[in-house]
Amino acid sequence: MVVFRKRTFRQTTLGSILLCALALSLSLAASGASAEAATGDSIPVASDTPFPGVLHVNVDATDLDHRVMRVTETLPLVSDQPMVLFYPEWAPGHHADGGNLPFMAGLVITADGKRVEWRRDPVNVHAFHLTPPNGAKSLKLEFQFLTPTRSDQGRIMMTPELISAQWLSLAFYPAGYFARQIPVSASITVPQDFTVAGALEPLSDPETFAGGRTTAFKTVPFDVLVDSPLIAGKYFKRYVLDPSSKAPVYLDVAGDTPSAVEASPEQIDLHKALIVQADRVFGARHFNHYDFLFTLSDRLGGIGLEHHRSSEDGAPPDYFGDWDKNVTERDLLPHEYTHSWNGKYRRPADLWTPDYNVPMQNSLLWVYEGQTEYWGEVLTARSGLQSKETALEALAYTAAQLDLQPGRAWKALQDTTNDPIVAGRRPSPWRNWTRSEDYYREGQLIWLDADTLIRDLTKGQKSLDDFAKSFFGMHDGAYDELTYHFDDVVAALKAVCPYDWAQFLRQRLDGHGPGAPLDGLTRGGYRLIYTEKPSAYVKAVMTHSKVEDFTFSLGLSVGKDQMVSAVIWNSPAFKAGLSTGDKIVAVNGLAYTAERLKAAVTEAKTTEQITLLLENADHFRSVKVAYRGGLRYPALERIGTGQASLDLILAPKPATSR
Repeated sequence: MVVFRKRTFRQTTLGSILLCALALSLSLAASGASAEAATGDSIPVASDTPFPGVLHVNVDATDLDHRVMRVTETLPLVSDQPMVLFYPEWAPGHHADGGNLPFMAGLVITADGKRVEWRRDPVNVHAFHLTPPNGAKSLKLEFQFLTPTRSDQGRIMMTPELISAQWLSLAFYPAGYFARQIPVSASITVPQDFTVAGALEPLSDPETFAGGRTTAFKTVPFDVLVDSPLIAGKYFKRYVLDPSSKAPVYLDVAGDTPSAVEASPEQIDLHKALIVQADRVFGARHFNHYDFLFTLSDRLGGIGLEHHRSSEDGAPPDYFGDWDKNVTERDLLPHEYTHSWNGKYRRPADLWTPDYNVPMQNSLLWVYEGQTEYWGEVLTARSGLQSKETALEALAYTAAQLDLQPGRAWKALQDTTNDPIVAGRRPSPWRNWTRSEDYYREGQLIWLDADTLIRDLTKGQKSLDDFAKSFFGMHDGAYDELTYHFDDVVAALKAVCPYDWAQFLRQRLDGHGPGAPLDGLTRGGYRLIYTEKPSAYVKAVMTHSKVEDFTFSLGLSVGKDQMVSAVIWNSPAFKAGLSTGDKIVAVNGLAYTAERLKAAVTEAKTTEQITLLLENADHFRSVKVAYRGGLRYPALERIGTGQASLDLILAPKPATSR
């Protein structure tokens, strides 16, 4: 039997305890002490003690016209002393602060029908101070979550056909308690013809009435609630990927149209193979059931966000209907599924926090996201969601982009783990110079390097699969959080294959190149080369992103509207004076088309002439690009003979293998 939210002391390291104490101290200093100086009120530090009572959160998500979710929450009172309510700030999986506080509005708090005034903390603006009236037994909170009505406001969460509900934005909680110690009973009301899906377990069948259908869920700790978002859709279909009675896996599909949710048996078989291959890598499951919450829409905002027993995944509405076109989308589900083991169950110690208003730290994202990126791509190939050829083409594209990365000269990969907090994932004019979250894709290259090295040193007897099974695959059935530090990663690697893994990792995390860590490719039997024609994968990327990619030649990419969408720092385009926002009006005196620019790049090998007419803010200028190398697109070339390690890595793992 799976023990719900089982926690034992054996799953908490001394380092985790010390880190937690430090985080709490910092939280007190940053929020409580500073708030006290400004307002005379303090903010309680979280304590790992049970909250005496149950929060009740009820969400009405039927107002699709205004795209507003209306929340009613009741909270039992512990005393009539001053208290603080938190609105969550640090969102797991986002690796950054911010939350959705700007979209929370209309907050009115009452006790026994009488209004209770609240005061926002001037330093910690996610904290709300209030004093309950004498004798009151509970508080009633009413507020609205104003989901974006246009994409420039944020991610679209409600459409006439779809709803994406994240409890992180739909509930307050009392300060002073670990989130896991606060029980919550939740319910949601959606339009009558919508189906609700998520990791929360319903109490009973939904109740239908004139205004909609209400689903009430079993009481769970607040951290489980936050980790269990919902989707609801007018057009919905559930596919059973694994019917296991112990830990079933479901693909819950909601789309813009009835046809969007229809998948062929062959397509579902590939997704079933993903579950099989993941089991063979990790050897255990850390959930009692798992739901892919898969929205297929060009109206709802796209997403890829991990949770322990589910994931929020978004793809185009023709994901199933135009299967070949969407080859670049097929690594999303493998990536997010891997996170159930890497990131949710095994979690970096500095990313674990007692509640959602203590700052998170990202120092180990190159494991959390980097190794997840590695396994996501490997599982995509092993399951057949992408062919081996496509996987190699995707790897070539990743390796080439990172090998060209100019920001490496001043910024080490380790520092990119701070980017979610520093940059907030906002658009940047020179992303390749500032670097942005390269721990994902460069982390993938580092773990390929480690995998091929282990295979070399052990003459094929061991691999990174052995690390994954030992590091992520213990304690089958447990789905709490087991934290780790850098030294734990090193020790687990050494147990698989003795080597100076600390130096191996630090050289790649703290170094400046030159170039990307490509030893895993060559050790795996391939080298990075460039050809004059793009691979099928690169063509698919350009089609999906609606750009023409001249990154590896001129050092720029051009959108469908002729606008320069990116320029590589110190590239030929950069040296000629181009920047994002420029519009290419003409190429060598003729009106711009992508084909004319391609022809000009090819002809420049002999004519030595690429002249571009640019427009920017009503200003026109002509520039000459000094480039003679012709068109260049990345590819992998096989080196050596015999069985290549990389081919073995991408091949389906048989049931009888280690």
